[in-house]
Order: sequence, then C-alpha cells, then structure tokens
Amino acid sequence: MAHSRLVAVATLSVAFGATVLTGQGPSPLVSRDASGELLTISSAGTVDLTNLFFQDLGTNGRRCVTCHLPDQGWTITPTAVQERFEASAGHDPIFRNNDGSNCQGADISTLRRRRSAFSLLLSRGLIRVGIDVPGDAEFVIESVDDPYQCPPSFTSPLASASMYRRPLPATNLPFLTAIMWDGREPTLAHQADDAIQGHAQGAPLTPDQQGAIVTFETGLFTAQAADHAAGRLTAQGGLGGADALSNQLFFPGINDPVGLNPTGAPFDPRAFTIFGRWLLLKGDGRAVEARRSVARGEEIFDAKPFTISGVAGLNGESFASGVTVPGSFSGTCTVCHDSPNVGNHSVKAPLNLGLTDASRRTPDMPLYTLRNKTTNATVQTTDPGRAMVTGRWADIGKFKGPILRGLAARAPYFHNGFAATLEDVVEFYDERFSIGLTVQQKVDLVAFLRSL
Repeated sequence: MAHSRLVAVATLSVAFGATVLTGQGPSPLVSRDASGELLTISSAGTVDLTNLFFQDLGTNGRRCVTCHLPDQGWTITPTAVQERFEASAGHDPIFRNNDGSNCQGADISTLRRRRSAFSLLLSRGLIRVGIDVPGDAEFVIESVDDPYQCPPSFTSPLASASMYRRPLPATNLPFLTAIMWDGREPTLAHQADDAIQGHAQGAPLTPDQQGAIVTFETGLFTAQAADHAAGRLTAQGGLGGADALSNQLFFPGINDPVGLNPTGAPFDPRAFTIFGRWLLLKGDGRAVEARRSVARGEEIFDAKPFTISGVAGLNGESFASGVTVPGSFSGTCTVCHDSPNVGNHSVKAPLNLGLTDASRRTPDMPLYTLRNKTTNATVQTTDPGRAMVTGRWADIGKFKGPILRGLAARAPYFHNGFAATLEDVVEFYDERFSIGLTVQQKVDLVAFLRSL
C-alpha cells in the first residue's frame, strides 16, 4: 500500500497492506489529498498511535484503522483500497468475507474471484451491512433483484437485507447527533463494541476498552488545511483548518430550523462563517481569486434560496417544537446542513433525498421491493435505510447527513458512494432541487466544499 500521502506519522509498517501505526504521532497530523493538505489535531495534544483504535482486538486481522485511515479522512477511498488489493493480492485484512465481500461467504479462492467478490469495496469503498427485518416492521421485503445472487435472494419474503455503505469518518465525533448512516447505534461505546465483534470478529470489549477507543476518537478534529489553488486556509482572515474547528461551539439543536434549539434561539441560515472575509479581498493573482471563489461558494451555500420539496422527514412533518413544515418551501443548503461550521444536522433528523430510488439505481446495486403490510403499497429501493432499524414504512430511504469537514480527502460521497466527486455532489443537488446554478456557481460551491 502506498503511503506517500501521509506525512510524519511516526512509524509505518505494512503487513498484508494493512496500516499499522506505532508510537506517539504528531499533533497536528498532516496528510496530502487531491485538493491540498488535510490536518488532524487531538485534544490530547498528540495523536496516540498506541491506542486500542490501532490494535488488533479481533480474530481476522482487522483493526479500527483498517477502515478509518488518517490520510483518507479517517475512512477509506477506492483508490487506496485498490492499492491494498494489488499489494496483497486481495489478502489485506480489509478483504474479509464477513462484510467486505458483496456476498457473505463468497468464493475468494483465486485472485480473479477475489477481485469479483470485493468489487463494491474496490470500486466505491462500500462495506456490506446485513440487517434483519424488525419483527414488528410495517413492511415485508417481497423480493430483491440482486446482481450478485447472494443467498437467500431466492426466498420471499426476505428475512434480512444486505446494504452497501461507506464507512463514516472516525473524527469530528463531538459534533455527532446520530451514529451510523441509519442512526442505529445508541452510543459511540456501543458502536465500538459492535465494530470489534462484527467487523473484526472479536470478543466483546470491556467497558475500559470501549472508553479508551471513544476517548481517542472524540479527541480528533480533522479539516482541510490548505488548497492547491487557495493556499493556506487560514490566510488573510480565513478560519479553515482543524484548530478553529476544535473550538467550534456545538450542542444538539444549536441551529435547528424547526425550533428544536433548547435555548430558543432562531435558526440562522448563515451556518458557515469560515471564509466570509475572503469576499472582500482585493487584488489579482491565482491564490486571491481562488480564495474569493471559496468565499462565493460559502455565500451560495448559506444564502442562495431554492424550493425544498419531496424530502421525507422534513416536508409535511410536524415536530415536537410545534412547527409543521410545509410540503414545499424556500430554503438554503443550511436548512439540512445547519450545524455551524460543521454541516451535519444539529439534531437527529434522517431524511430521504431520493438517493435510493429505483430511478437512480446503478447496475451494481440490488433493488429491493418492499410491501406495506396494511395497504399493500409497494416501493422499490436500493437501500431501505433507517426503516431496517425502526420497521417504519415512513423511514424507507432515510439517512443522516454526514459532517462536511474534510470532504476533499474522502471521495466518493453519500452513503453508497453514488457521487464520485464533489462536482457530482453539486450536480445531484442542482438537479434534485432545480436550483439553477450557473457554471461559475458550481465551480465556487465545489471550491468551498473542498476547502472544508
């Protein structure tokens, strides 16, 4: 596995391509990405590379760091996964049949078969998540059109489903309001225990082990520090990078748009205030113009209105605050990305943007047909989302919005890697909500997102 992107991380050793970090790492921890430089700091002062996060606690060679690498935004990228496959002939610990392959128990006896069995991990960086249909679910899975023919896809109704999802970053966790894409984990400690038992096939963690991992993770803050075009993101009054992020005020509901802020403060659509000073920059030169582009992108994100409609979990919903959201209304990107200078939702609010609709299915994704037990209505989806946790028909296709900091290092995007680039992300939203962005506005938005 190539590690030229990672700078000064103490000692790196390679075993079957798996990164094993030892010793005390520097803080900040600096790595290079396609847009420039990513920076991670720890509230502990140094990044403790001896933490259990980096140790083998399972039985299949995996560690937390196997799928949460510092130089990939504390997740994984397909390019790096492909490097690991080639370096290890598909034997790196990330390539395990319990959840790394398209089907559990796939034939991985030859190099060709391993390449086929792990195709989604290689192409999109997706891990298979198998979940049983809740016993009290309002629906049944009537059938699945499965390109991999994973058993028991021939039975009806299906008792479980395989979903393919991106590992979420193991950094910036103090800003979380929901754990996992479908919000199924109640606490970070519980999630760490489930990860060791499930992904690493290990024994349950002790409370002390859980606590050690959680303390390490919640001390990490990661953000883009430099951009190839704009330069240092703290220059000329910019507030980019991890230092400012680590001091960002946050509490659940801090800027919620439906009145769930516990202080009673109103929603402020200007949720991002990192690069505003760059709007006023004068002069010429590549870096100055690039900084103005980043600032214009932030202004678009905060302030450009468009019609928000058809979003299950938002439009037409009534909330505990007494607010009922109309079926359509004018808003900005920050209605859903409201946490100040972080970009996730400041309360647990899974939403359905239509990413798993049958119309957006690609040939490498399964298509599930779900039937409502009461009405017999059916819906087709590539991933039932939060409905596999709650059993609620209304939760089909709902996912949380992730934290937006450190985006440039961790393509592809969305829970299923649907968008290969940040340009694709912007195109999706522009089409989905008929925003009508100009070419320059799209360029500016991408410049802003890659600077987070």
